[in-house]
Amino acid sequence: MFGKKLVGQMIARSSENATDRRRFLQSAGALGLGVVGAGALGSSAALADSDMAGTVGAEAAPSDGAVLNFALNLEYLEAEFYSFAVHGHGLADGLTTGTGRRGGVTGGKKVPFKTSRIRQYATEIAADELAHVKFLRGALGSAAVSRPAINIRDSFTAAARAAKLIGPNAVFDPYANENNFLLAAFLFEDVGVTAYKGAAPLITNKTYLEAAAGILSAEAYHAATIRSSLFEKDLAPQVVKLSAARNMLDGYGDEDQAIVRDKNANINPTDKNGINFSRSYDRVLNIVYLNPNKTTKGGFYPWGVNGELNTSS
Repeated sequence: MFGKKLVGQMIARSSENATDRRRFLQSAGALGLGVVGAGALGSSAALADSDMAGTVGAEAAPSDGAVLNFALNLEYLEAEFYSFAVHGHGLADGLTTGTGRRGGVTGGKKVPFKTSRIRQYATEIAADELAHVKFLRGALGSAAVSRPAINIRDSFTAAARAAKLIGPNAVFDPYANENNFLLAAFLFEDVGVTAYKGAAPLITNKTYLEAAAGILSAEAYHAATIRSSLFEKDLAPQVVKLSAARNMLDGYGDEDQAIVRDKNANINPTDKNGINFSRSYDRVLNIVYLNPNKTTKGGFYPWGVNGELNTSS
């Protein structure tokens, strides 16, 4: 998974927190990477003990591993959504195992794309999301969480009803056509961008932080592609409703933005400084759980997400 040089660098980083040092040292030993050197391991373990002592009596920040596992839960959802849309099937079983309760996927099928470029966009994004799952699982090693139960079928209908995109008794199938697919992808992509930006200040290990920044930039490209496609198809009225629903769910005013602003295109939803806003992990969970209240499950994750960061605000 990691070369010896990188292992040494990651263990030696003074900014890495105690929980991750312990977890990484355990994973390194399990993978036969303990040959980094007794001196390096000993000094890191001692530093971890010192850090742990310093946090006694205080609320510790989430570990880097907890933050990356939260991201992995989101990547499972995105990867499954796009894999079904493009290939007609979900992730291979070998990419869904790990710690926590492993669940299946409800719903999902191949989209009958009519536009070549949109099919190509979807295919590229599906490949990226698969790569994100593989990367995060590799970085986390034995600490990676398994894929939680994911409900694609019923959750999109619930989201569409909440947004008044459809009537109270109607069903929204995100795979029925490419317009529905784009609207469903919009619901995901903007949330992913704000989630990674919100997680950035919590990551202390610079190696992990750089990787997360790379995923954030990829997700931003995806979001811009989806938003541009929706704008070109004149689907702004529907997007306004989905954006309003996200604002309602996360409970923080009107930060979320649709694809038209002041009658002009709004592909990049930024503030006056040209900066995108952030969502904390618990606000992200409000959206994917489809619940504005504090809860540990619901919506796209009927059993909740796996890992330590699992409760909405």
